[in-house]
Amino acid sequence: MNIAQKIAAIRDCFNLNNFSFSKRIGVTGTTVDSIVNGRPQPDGTRKRTKPGYDVLTSIIKEFNINPEYLFGMSDIMVKERNPINGNYTGTPQVVSTNSEGNENIVFVPTQARAGYLSGYGDTEYIEKLPTFHMPRLNNGSFRCFEVQGNSMVRTFFDGDLVFGKYVENLTDVKDGRVYVIVSKNDGIVLKRVINRIEERGKLILKSDNKDGNYPTYTINADEVMEVWYVTMYASKQMPEPIDIYDRLHDLETKLVTLQEKLDSQNE
Repeated sequence: MNIAQKIAAIRDCFNLNNFSFSKRIGVTGTTVDSIVNGRPQPDGTRKRTKPGYDVLTSIIKEFNINPEYLFGMSDIMVKERNPINGNYTGTPQVVSTNSEGNENIVFVPTQARAGYLSGYGDTEYIEKLPTFHMPRLNNGSFRCFEVQGNSMVRTFFDGDLVFGKYVENLTDVKDGRVYVIVSKNDGIVLKRVINRIEERGKLILKSDNKDGNYPTYTINADEVMEVWYVTMYASKQMPEPIDIYDRLHDLETKLVTLQEKLDSQNE
């Protein structure tokens, strides 16, 4: 195989199309297309563009590719994975785009959760899920998940919608923030996270519901398939007033009642 065919093989190995592959390596979809398929020529033929050093370096780093594979000195495509980050990748394996080439927000409703675990890397599956555009959610890959259950009650409720931005590296997870974690064993969960990847190779997942039925637990880095940082949410629940407002309301009521009594005595 020539180098264009090898790059196409890498793309196909990770179940990507030209656009999603280009995002992973930081170039345009047109650049990848010109390398793999070639640019149309006046005589009707197509001339392939030779990938430059920067493109090859990005491919090697992003996909952990064996450089000798690209240059025809080995049949082994992928080097051994980093044991800390496992199979985690810097961008979603599949993204959805509109006719203008802008990335859509993919909506994962409750009933699609089971299918998402096996189809998150399947282009055809992702394309079947609902998609939309949301203002101000730019500069990254975003996905919308429907909240299921009550483990995060006080912050999020069953049926709420959370909008998550894809986390490019597990070491970027910040302590105390809320994330959607997609993992092999636990499925899709919404949790507040403590990052212990570098020290122990684990994430600590906590629930905001403090009624005792949702214990804190850990998950190994090599089990994590996707992490989405929750940046926005939509809810039908109206928040209850906090205690201080209840107390102020009671105090205000007592003052009004007292004023009425004083006025009646003065009449």
